[in-house]
Amino acid sequence: MTAFTATAFTVLPSSALRLTGTDRLDFVQGQMTNNLKAAPTPGMVEACFLSPKGQIEFFARIYKRENDLYLHLAEGVAPALAARFGKYIIFDQVEVQDISGELASLHVWSQQVPGWDAGGPEVQSFELGGGVVLAGRIDRTGSAGLDLHYLRKHQAEVLLAIGGIERSHAELEAARIGAGISDAVQDGWAGFLPQEVGLERAMSYRKGCYVGQEIMARLEARGNTRYQLAQLENAQGQLLPARAEITLSGKVVGRSGASAGYTALARLRKDVPEGAVLEVGGVAASVKVPLAAAE
Repeated sequence: MTAFTATAFTVLPSSALRLTGTDRLDFVQGQMTNNLKAAPTPGMVEACFLSPKGQIEFFARIYKRENDLYLHLAEGVAPALAARFGKYIIFDQVEVQDISGELASLHVWSQQVPGWDAGGPEVQSFELGGGVVLAGRIDRTGSAGLDLHYLRKHQAEVLLAIGGIERSHAELEAARIGAGISDAVQDGWAGFLPQEVGLERAMSYRKGCYVGQEIMARLEARGNTRYQLAQLENAQGQLLPARAEITLSGKVVGRSGASAGYTALARLRKDVPEGAVLEVGGVAASVKVPLAAAE
């Protein structure tokens, strides 16, 4: 992997929702897969929003603050998730605001940011670049860095305060894929079960009811799924296509997620034998790490 300066950063294509109202915590808790109530204030959880069949519809990093909830989402996602919330809000005292036009986000490839306490909590707010930023410790590259959220009007000052070198989103994606870190949106996992695509980190089996929970409970009781996250590579340096069918001896055994050159993540059947020669959209590939390590 390419070496980066301590203050390398990448601007994140993002959208965002802000939830207020006295019922906001109970409402969101009943919509998604993780246990936001158990998080400290301030705190953050990663979570999936599922269909009644347990399939991924949305993914968010949800920041719990004293007076509101902030949902950090991929670019363009906020309107659709807000519409979903609108279908479920009946008597709940919840207000949903799309603040995508006001807030911006970036990822710092380390924890060396002025004002951040590396020994402190996972979520912190502090002054930076003439305003207050919200920061969360996130592993996007195989080692912990920081997601910073700030007013768009302060972006120039925030970037100046951080210093360092800007890296492209493609470089960030290559590092993520190389580290084997699943991303529901970038990998295109909508319509799949979280456990099939390496998103167990966004799950809690010990919280109250939520949309899709019945399916999650059945999977927990059964103990396994037919698919798992895997990392594939082409040893000859050929480009692996993203979001393509994976076949073994002509039989479809999975689908690739995002690709970074000759490496890609994949949703792959667990019964694929180790060392098998696969094809991703017609390009030869093999499993880069043992399948057991991808569970």
